[in-house]
Amino acid sequence: MSLVEQVTQAIAPSISAAGLHLEDVQVVSPGRRRTITCIVDADQGLNLDEVTVASKIIAEILDTASFLDDTPFTLEVTSPGVDRPLTQPRHWQKNLTRLVRITLNDGGVIEGRIQSSDETSVVVLSGEKIQKELVVLFSDVKRALIEIEFNRKDSEI
Repeated sequence: MSLVEQVTQAIAPSISAAGLHLEDVQVVSPGRRRTITCIVDADQGLNLDEVTVASKIIAEILDTASFLDDTPFTLEVTSPGVDRPLTQPRHWQKNLTRLVRITLNDGGVIEGRIQSSDETSVVVLSGEKIQKELVVLFSDVKRALIEIEFNRKDSEI
């Protein structure tokens, strides 16, 4: 079992019990020190208090983990960035009303606002003047990213 898998297996249950989601674990070993990065998220976005709770939980587990041997490590706990792809149904639900760019498996591209989603698909409102609702199956999505909107007005929601 890889070190990433061991870290994930050790911390995932405690992160879930805290009401958070473990998105990813990354381990890099430049030189004689490791950096363990844990990306956590919450259903309604992550606040600083939740990051602090997650950091304490993870640190307590890793400080006593036998699989880390004596190699010193730095722990980084962070939330997913806006540039992180939407890969799970809960990612879509969390980003309702946000602008998304979807690249389909066939190479097509859809840009629009997320209207709703379920476990298998998303409804996107696409088009500027003539808007239409498109239902996109997650199985047809190659990659989906939230588009950053700097001048979004509440009336557009």
